[in-house]
Amino acid sequence: MDRDAIASATTSRPLIFGEVLFDRFSDGTAILGGAPFNVAWHLQAFGLKPLFISSVGTDPLGEQVRHAMQEWGMDLSGLQTDTHYPTGVVDVSFHQGEPQYHIVQDSAWDYIRHEGLPVFPADGLLYHGSLALRQVVSRTSWQWLKQQSSVPRFIDINLREPWWERETIGNLLAGVHWLKINADELAQIVPQVRDTESRIHHLFDTLPLAWLIVTQGEAGSLAVSAHGERLQVRPEEAVQVVDTVGAGDAFSSVLIMGLLKDWPMEQTLRCAQQFAAAVVGLRGATSRQRDFYQTFIAAWQLT
Repeated sequence: MDRDAIASATTSRPLIFGEVLFDRFSDGTAILGGAPFNVAWHLQAFGLKPLFISSVGTDPLGEQVRHAMQEWGMDLSGLQTDTHYPTGVVDVSFHQGEPQYHIVQDSAWDYIRHEGLPVFPADGLLYHGSLALRQVVSRTSWQWLKQQSSVPRFIDINLREPWWERETIGNLLAGVHWLKINADELAQIVPQVRDTESRIHHLFDTLPLAWLIVTQGEAGSLAVSAHGERLQVRPEEAVQVVDTVGAGDAFSSVLIMGLLKDWPMEQTLRCAQQFAAAVVGLRGATSRQRDFYQTFIAAWQLT
Protein backbone atom coordinates (compact mmCIF):
# COMPACT_ATOMS: atom_id res chain seq x y z
CA MET A 1 0.00 0.00 0.00
CA ASP A 2 1.54 3.31 -1.03
CA ARG A 3 1.65 6.48 1.05
CA ASP A 4 -1.18 8.22 -0.79
CA ALA A 5 -3.50 5.24 -0.42
CA ILE A 6 -2.67 4.95 3.26
CA ALA A 7 -3.22 8.64 3.89
CA SER A 8 -6.64 8.72 2.22
CA ALA A 9 -8.08 5.29 3.03
CA THR A 10 -11.16 5.11 5.22
CA THR A 11 -10.70 1.90 7.15
CA SER A 12 -12.57 0.14 9.91
CA ARG A 13 -11.62 -2.04 12.88
CA PRO A 14 -8.37 -1.55 14.82
CA LEU A 15 -6.22 -4.52 15.80
CA ILE A 16 -4.35 -3.76 19.06
CA PHE A 17 -1.37 -5.92 20.09
CA GLY A 18 0.57 -5.80 23.34
CA GLU A 19 0.64 -5.58 27.11
CA VAL A 20 -2.14 -5.48 29.66
CA LEU A 21 -1.10 -4.94 33.26
CA PHE A 22 -1.83 -3.18 36.53
CA ASP A 23 -0.14 0.09 37.44
CA ARG A 24 0.59 0.01 41.18
CA PHE A 25 0.97 3.39 42.91
CA SER A 26 2.68 4.26 46.18
CA ASP A 27 -0.66 4.99 47.87
CA GLY A 28 -1.63 1.33 47.43
CA THR A 29 -3.98 1.74 44.49
CA ALA A 30 -3.66 -0.56 41.47
CA ILE A 31 -5.19 0.56 38.19
CA LEU A 32 -5.68 -1.52 35.09
CA GLY A 33 -3.50 -0.32 32.22
CA GLY A 34 -0.71 -1.00 29.77
CA ALA A 35 -0.39 1.24 26.71
CA PRO A 36 -2.10 -1.07 24.17
CA PHE A 37 -4.85 -1.90 26.67
CA ASN A 38 -5.43 1.79 27.38
CA VAL A 39 -5.72 2.51 23.67
CA ALA A 40 -8.14 -0.40 23.16
CA TRP A 41 -10.21 0.72 26.17
CA HIS A 42 -10.61 4.25 24.82
CA LEU A 43 -11.40 3.02 21.32
CA GLN A 44 -14.11 0.75 22.71
CA ALA A 45 -15.64 3.70 24.55
CA PHE A 46 -15.66 5.62 21.26
CA GLY A 47 -17.45 2.78 19.49
CA LEU A 48 -14.66 1.37 17.31
CA LYS A 49 -14.77 -2.23 18.69
CA PRO A 50 -11.04 -3.03 18.73
CA LEU A 51 -9.69 -6.57 18.67
CA PHE A 52 -7.22 -6.60 21.57
CA ILE A 53 -4.53 -9.30 21.56
CA SER A 54 -2.69 -9.98 24.82
CA SER A 55 -2.34 -12.51 27.65
CA VAL A 56 -3.10 -12.69 31.38
CA GLY A 57 -2.29 -15.22 34.08
CA THR A 58 -4.54 -17.66 35.91
CA ASP A 59 -4.70 -15.36 38.92
CA PRO A 60 -7.07 -12.81 40.49
CA LEU A 61 -5.56 -9.95 38.47
CA GLY A 62 -6.20 -11.87 35.27
CA GLU A 63 -9.81 -12.38 36.29
CA GLN A 64 -10.09 -8.66 36.94
CA VAL A 65 -8.88 -7.94 33.41
CA ARG A 66 -11.43 -10.29 31.88
CA HIS A 67 -14.23 -8.94 34.05
CA ALA A 68 -13.38 -5.33 33.22
CA MET A 69 -13.24 -6.04 29.49
CA GLN A 70 -16.53 -7.92 29.61
CA GLU A 71 -18.27 -5.12 31.50
CA TRP A 72 -16.90 -2.57 29.01
CA GLY A 73 -18.26 -4.63 26.11
CA MET A 74 -14.86 -5.51 24.67
CA ASP A 75 -14.14 -8.52 22.46
CA LEU A 76 -12.29 -11.10 24.59
CA SER A 77 -11.44 -13.48 21.73
CA GLY A 78 -7.87 -12.18 21.50
CA LEU A 79 -7.13 -12.37 25.24
CA GLN A 80 -5.15 -15.47 26.14
CA THR A 81 -4.65 -17.13 29.54
CA ASP A 82 -1.15 -18.31 30.44
CA THR A 83 -0.81 -21.05 33.06
CA HIS A 84 2.90 -20.41 33.72
CA TYR A 85 3.26 -16.64 33.99
CA PRO A 86 1.34 -14.07 36.06
CA THR A 87 -0.68 -11.09 34.93
CA GLY A 88 1.62 -8.12 34.41
CA VAL A 89 2.25 -5.42 37.02
CA VAL A 90 4.20 -2.14 36.97
CA ASP A 91 5.26 -0.16 40.03
CA VAL A 92 4.79 3.55 39.29
CA SER A 93 6.64 6.32 41.13
CA PHE A 94 7.08 9.99 40.30
CA HIS A 95 10.19 12.14 39.93
CA GLN A 96 9.62 15.88 39.50
CA GLY A 97 6.08 15.13 38.37
CA GLU A 98 7.05 12.61 35.69
CA PRO A 99 6.12 8.92 36.07
CA GLN A 100 8.87 6.34 36.53
CA TYR A 101 8.09 2.69 35.78
CA HIS A 102 9.44 -0.58 37.17
CA ILE A 103 8.06 -3.19 34.78
CA VAL A 104 8.09 -6.72 36.20
CA GLN A 105 9.76 -9.32 33.99
CA ASP A 106 8.24 -12.56 32.68
CA SER A 107 4.63 -11.48 32.74
CA ALA A 108 1.88 -13.23 30.79
CA TRP A 109 1.93 -10.55 28.09
CA ASP A 110 5.55 -11.48 27.34
CA TYR A 111 4.20 -14.84 26.14
CA ILE A 112 1.43 -13.99 23.69
CA ARG A 113 1.19 -16.94 21.31
CA HIS A 114 -0.04 -16.86 17.75
CA GLU A 115 -1.67 -20.28 17.97
CA GLY A 116 -5.44 -20.02 18.36
CA LEU A 117 -5.73 -16.30 17.64
CA PRO A 118 -9.08 -15.23 16.14
CA VAL A 119 -9.62 -14.18 12.55
CA PHE A 120 -8.13 -10.72 12.04
CA PRO A 121 -10.01 -7.76 10.60
CA ALA A 122 -9.60 -7.60 6.83
CA ASP A 123 -9.23 -3.84 6.98
CA GLY A 124 -8.38 -1.27 9.63
CA LEU A 125 -4.93 -0.92 11.13
CA LEU A 126 -2.52 -2.70 13.44
CA TYR A 127 -1.37 -0.76 16.53
CA HIS A 128 1.56 -1.79 18.71
CA GLY A 129 4.46 -0.36 20.68
CA SER A 130 7.94 -1.61 21.49
CA LEU A 131 7.58 -2.90 25.06
CA ALA A 132 5.53 -6.01 24.23
CA LEU A 133 8.30 -7.15 21.88
CA ARG A 134 10.94 -7.42 24.62
CA GLN A 135 10.65 -11.25 24.86
CA VAL A 136 11.03 -13.70 21.99
CA VAL A 137 7.61 -15.39 22.29
CA SER A 138 5.51 -12.24 21.92
CA ARG A 139 7.97 -10.86 19.38
CA THR A 140 7.60 -13.99 17.26
CA SER A 141 3.81 -13.71 17.45
CA TRP A 142 4.02 -10.07 16.39
CA GLN A 143 6.13 -11.07 13.38
CA TRP A 144 3.61 -13.78 12.50
CA LEU A 145 0.76 -11.30 12.88
CA LYS A 146 2.43 -8.86 10.46
CA GLN A 147 2.75 -11.65 7.91
CA GLN A 148 -0.89 -12.73 8.29
CA SER A 149 -2.43 -9.28 8.09
CA SER A 150 -1.84 -6.76 5.31
CA VAL A 151 -3.35 -3.78 7.17
CA PRO A 152 -1.14 -0.71 7.66
CA ARG A 153 0.64 -0.23 10.98
CA PHE A 154 0.48 2.50 13.61
CA ILE A 155 3.39 2.44 16.08
CA ASP A 156 3.61 4.33 19.35
CA ILE A 157 7.26 3.63 20.07
CA ASN A 158 6.93 3.89 23.89
CA LEU A 159 10.58 3.23 24.85
CA ARG A 160 11.08 1.88 28.37
CA GLU A 161 14.52 1.26 29.85
CA PRO A 162 16.02 -1.31 29.83
CA TRP A 163 13.57 -3.00 27.47
CA TRP A 164 14.79 -1.77 24.13
CA GLU A 165 17.98 -1.73 22.07
CA ARG A 166 18.84 0.78 19.38
CA GLU A 167 20.07 -2.06 17.17
CA THR A 168 16.59 -3.61 17.00
CA ILE A 169 14.58 -0.43 16.38
CA GLY A 170 15.13 -0.65 12.63
CA ASN A 171 13.37 -4.03 12.47
CA LEU A 172 10.54 -2.73 14.62
CA LEU A 173 9.92 0.30 12.40
CA ALA A 174 10.36 -1.42 9.04
CA GLY A 175 7.21 -0.86 6.99
CA VAL A 176 5.51 1.48 9.49
CA HIS A 177 2.88 3.82 8.06
CA TRP A 178 2.09 6.07 11.05
CA LEU A 179 4.59 6.73 13.82
CA LYS A 180 3.86 8.57 17.04
CA ILE A 181 6.87 9.47 19.15
CA ASN A 182 7.86 12.06 21.71
CA ALA A 183 10.76 14.44 21.25
CA ASP A 184 13.06 12.57 23.66
CA GLU A 185 12.38 9.23 21.95
CA LEU A 186 13.03 10.80 18.55
CA ALA A 187 16.48 11.85 19.77
CA GLN A 188 17.10 8.34 21.13
CA ILE A 189 16.28 6.46 17.94
CA VAL A 190 17.99 8.95 15.60
CA PRO A 191 21.11 9.93 17.57
CA GLN A 192 23.28 10.39 14.50
CA VAL A 193 21.87 13.86 13.81
CA ARG A 194 21.57 16.72 16.29
CA ASP A 195 18.29 18.53 15.68
CA THR A 196 14.63 17.63 15.41
CA GLU A 197 14.23 18.68 11.78
CA SER A 198 17.13 16.52 10.61
CA ARG A 199 15.75 13.58 12.59
CA ILE A 200 12.34 13.98 10.96
CA HIS A 201 13.91 14.09 7.49
CA HIS A 202 15.94 10.98 8.31
CA LEU A 203 12.83 8.99 9.25
CA PHE A 204 11.00 9.97 6.07
CA ASP A 205 14.07 9.05 4.04
CA THR A 206 14.29 5.59 5.58
CA LEU A 207 10.66 4.58 6.30
CA PRO A 208 7.45 4.43 4.20
CA LEU A 209 5.71 6.87 6.55
CA ALA A 210 2.46 8.59 5.66
CA TRP A 211 2.54 10.68 8.87
CA LEU A 212 4.98 11.27 11.70
CA ILE A 213 3.49 12.73 14.90
CA VAL A 214 5.89 14.16 17.49
CA THR A 215 4.45 14.98 20.91
CA GLN A 216 6.21 17.82 22.73
CA GLY A 217 4.66 18.02 26.20
CA GLU A 218 3.44 21.50 27.08
CA ALA A 219 4.35 22.66 23.56
CA GLY A 220 1.68 20.39 22.09
CA SER A 221 2.23 18.19 19.06
CA LEU A 222 3.69 18.36 15.57
CA ALA A 223 2.47 16.26 12.63
CA VAL A 224 4.43 15.99 9.40
CA SER A 225 3.22 14.17 6.28
CA ALA A 226 5.18 12.42 3.54
CA HIS A 227 4.27 15.35 1.26
CA GLY A 228 5.75 17.89 3.67
CA GLU A 229 2.51 19.13 5.24
CA ARG A 230 3.18 20.42 8.78
CA LEU A 231 0.63 20.94 11.51
CA GLN A 232 1.35 22.25 15.02
CA VAL A 233 -1.30 22.03 17.72
CA ARG A 234 -0.82 23.46 21.20
CA PRO A 235 -2.86 22.77 24.36
CA GLU A 236 -5.85 25.10 24.52
CA GLU A 237 -5.84 25.74 28.26
CA ALA A 238 -4.20 24.73 31.52
CA VAL A 239 -5.63 21.65 33.21
CA GLN A 240 -5.52 20.30 36.74
CA VAL A 241 -2.99 17.47 36.55
CA VAL A 242 -3.56 14.44 38.78
CA ASP A 243 -0.94 12.36 36.99
CA THR A 244 0.38 12.06 33.44
CA VAL A 245 0.14 8.26 33.24
CA GLY A 246 -1.57 7.29 29.98
CA ALA A 247 -1.73 10.75 28.42
CA GLY A 248 0.19 9.55 25.39
CA ASP A 249 -2.08 6.52 25.05
CA ALA A 250 -5.13 8.78 25.12
CA PHE A 251 -3.54 10.87 22.38
CA SER A 252 -2.82 7.75 20.30
CA SER A 253 -6.36 6.43 20.63
CA VAL A 254 -7.82 9.59 19.09
CA LEU A 255 -5.16 9.63 16.37
CA ILE A 256 -6.23 6.10 15.47
CA MET A 257 -9.89 7.04 15.52
CA GLY A 258 -9.23 10.02 13.26
CA LEU A 259 -7.36 7.82 10.79
CA LEU A 260 -10.11 5.21 10.78
CA LYS A 261 -12.81 7.84 10.30
CA ASP A 262 -10.80 9.74 7.68
CA TRP A 263 -10.82 12.98 9.65
CA PRO A 264 -8.54 15.81 8.50
CA MET A 265 -5.26 15.58 10.41
CA GLU A 266 -5.61 19.03 11.97
CA GLN A 267 -9.01 18.07 13.42
CA THR A 268 -7.57 14.76 14.63
CA LEU A 269 -4.66 16.47 16.38
CA ARG A 270 -6.91 18.98 18.13
CA CYS A 271 -9.26 16.26 19.34
CA ALA A 272 -6.32 14.11 20.48
CA GLN A 273 -4.87 17.06 22.40
CA GLN A 274 -8.24 17.74 24.07
CA PHE A 275 -8.67 14.14 25.15
CA ALA A 276 -5.12 13.75 26.45
CA ALA A 277 -5.58 16.96 28.47
CA ALA A 278 -8.67 15.46 30.10
CA VAL A 279 -6.95 12.15 30.90
CA VAL A 280 -4.19 13.83 32.94
CA GLY A 281 -7.00 14.87 35.28
CA LEU A 282 -7.63 11.18 36.08
CA ARG A 283 -5.84 8.89 38.50
CA GLY A 284 -4.34 6.43 36.05
CA ALA A 285 -4.81 6.12 32.32
CA THR A 286 -8.49 5.26 31.81
CA SER A 287 -11.94 5.81 33.28
CA ARG A 288 -14.72 3.33 33.90
CA GLN A 289 -17.23 6.18 33.92
CA ARG A 290 -18.97 6.34 30.56
CA ASP A 291 -19.93 9.95 31.26
CA PHE A 292 -16.24 10.84 31.01
CA TYR A 293 -16.29 9.78 27.36
CA GLN A 294 -19.77 11.05 26.57
CA THR A 295 -18.63 14.68 26.45
CA PHE A 296 -16.21 13.85 23.65
CA ILE A 297 -18.64 11.53 21.88
CA ALA A 298 -21.16 14.37 21.72
CA ALA A 299 -18.61 17.04 20.76
CA TRP A 300 -17.09 14.86 18.02
CA GLN A 301 -20.51 13.62 16.82
CA LEU A 302 -19.60 9.94 17.19
CA THR A 303 -23.15 8.75 17.79
